[in-house]
Amino acid sequence: MTYSLQLYTLRGPLEEDLPGTIRRVAEIGFTQVEPYHFVATAKELGEALKANRLTAPSGHAPLLSQDQDQIFAAARALGMETVIEPYITAEHWQSAEDVRATAEKLNAAARKAADYGIRVGYHNHQWELESTIDGQSALEYFAGLLDPEVVLEVDTYWVAVGGQDPVEVLTRLGDRVRLIHIKDGPLTTDTKAQLPAGKGKVAVLDVIAAAKSLEVGVVEFDDYSGDIFDGIAQSLAFLQKAATGQIHS
Repeated sequence: MTYSLQLYTLRGPLEEDLPGTIRRVAEIGFTQVEPYHFVATAKELGEALKANRLTAPSGHAPLLSQDQDQIFAAARALGMETVIEPYITAEHWQSAEDVRATAEKLNAAARKAADYGIRVGYHNHQWELESTIDGQSALEYFAGLLDPEVVLEVDTYWVAVGGQDPVEVLTRLGDRVRLIHIKDGPLTTDTKAQLPAGKGKVAVLDVIAAAKSLEVGVVEFDDYSGDIFDGIAQSLAFLQKAATGQIHS
């Protein structure tokens, strides 16, 4: 299992200086990144990744609201294996009918993606866990409606903010989960309060261990009150120490 960085974390620096920001990510020690809304910047981003020997195994793109062919073509050019729908608003998770409709759209996107040699996934926020349908969280109900080729990228922090135990949710979802977002903090919706991995209330190492089919763990901050480059460096250092046995859960 390897670690990546969700580039949304660095959206401000990327807008100011994309090549320089990608260079700093590599200098910190990341070898993989997860781009977002990458169609418009695909050429410049691809050049920066290549120059710094970074790869992008996954990326976020609005599959259900923008041109899928453009998205998949850009993803293929960037060498992505998985394109993830990052955000479907809370009102779409309140009824079985609405969740089924979303699952059908994502399944259709996955069929189109297969023509490009790409896999499709979904990334959650807290509301998919706050809503209950047929006795289970909306996220788990949704997972049961997805075609086998569609994977989940579970944002483990938002699972906890949504009132669920991320270890238990990951265990129940099983091999559907191939990627996770790793973040930490006080488990509130105040994104500025998020913290480097290992500094907050998430049992980060237990969470990682619970994702038995995990391919990539993606570090992310939705926001941060400190220096964001220092924050991601602290997160990566924590994860690397844990991998070498210097930190135990």
